[in-house]
Amino acid sequence: MTTKVEVRQGASGLRSDCLPFSDVIAQSIANIAPTLTPTLNAPLVFATAGVGTWLTYVFATIGLIFVGININQFARRSASPGSLYAYIARGLGPTAGVITGWSLILAYVFTAMAVMCGFANYGGVLLSPLGIHPSPIFLFAICVGIAWYIAYRDIKLSTVIMLALEAGSVALIVILGAIILFKKGYVIDASQLSLQGSKPGGIMLGLVLAVFSFVGFESATTLGDEAKRPLKNIPRAVIISTVISGIFFVLISYVEIIGFEGFKTPFDKSEAPLSDLANIAGVGFFGVLIAIGAMISFFACTLASINAGARIFFSMGRHGIFHNVIGQAHGSNETPHVAVTLAAIVTFLAPASTTLFGVKLLDNYGYFGTIATYGFLVAYILISIAAPVYLHREHQLRFTD
Repeated sequence: MTTKVEVRQGASGLRSDCLPFSDVIAQSIANIAPTLTPTLNAPLVFATAGVGTWLTYVFATIGLIFVGININQFARRSASPGSLYAYIARGLGPTAGVITGWSLILAYVFTAMAVMCGFANYGGVLLSPLGIHPSPIFLFAICVGIAWYIAYRDIKLSTVIMLALEAGSVALIVILGAIILFKKGYVIDASQLSLQGSKPGGIMLGLVLAVFSFVGFESATTLGDEAKRPLKNIPRAVIISTVISGIFFVLISYVEIIGFEGFKTPFDKSEAPLSDLANIAGVGFFGVLIAIGAMISFFACTLASINAGARIFFSMGRHGIFHNVIGQAHGSNETPHVAVTLAAIVTFLAPASTTLFGVKLLDNYGYFGTIATYGFLVAYILISIAAPVYLHREHQLRFTD
């Protein structure tokens, strides 16, 4: 049976056909922010899954590949800035679409809030030894201000910067991992491979936390109007970003556990696991470099989240769900400038307010990240229902899809 292909939904005012595959996948990779997993998320998974952490990430990778396959049933047939909001509306109707749109706004904007708090936290850590103690709100303004300017000016500039920043940070972590294995003198860890002491319940609980490491992998779909060959490049970006990140998470969590064997501080109790590993390996300066890389990764994720969230605002504005001014594109920059500005303002205001009331940065990270995760989960569940419903209605449902 021949696959029915739908073209783009129409001119939106955004710059069309300007992003090659490398820029499209950069959006997903930056939103996943692979650096953050070995820095913050993997220790949380280890706290419940123990030495089964690597297997937990294997399961999470497989599960999200299946979610990606459902997303791609739409992504290879149509392209628009609406992302899952537009896809689910097509599969389950406008009400489900609006629910998804709001879920994605929560997901992307609250992710931006969370990682902006991470940026401020690492900024404070790096500047404190120099005797500089900036206000978190000042660092919020720096982070979101630069992200807003880049997103407002040029989507291609955004994606190039995001890819370069995240690639450099991940490269540092991979080098540190190789040094750890060399110093330890072994690669095969029998306790991890035999899941010594791990329990199925702990692995399943860790799976929920592991999924958070991947959220945003679908954000390449928000570039439907701007990507070159979107019906091919966006589906590729969705799956490849998930697979690459999953392999990285499995391997780096495995190496981190090896690195912490015999160390006085357990992996899940370390406040800065990569810095501790650098000290264990005798390359303490790497800890500083990776802290800088983590700060940069937080910024790249803030930028990616504002880009993605703005395009959901933009699409919903064009469809009359928000005021139509939100659905306007900049005349010369060809970016959703009003939506970008709205997303940036909201991203700044909430963490600034909670910080003024005395909430700590890492607590903010946890609170905002939890809300974001719920938004993503709603969207992922609905797309996994919408895809088979849509294919069945179009008489295209078959196991090979």
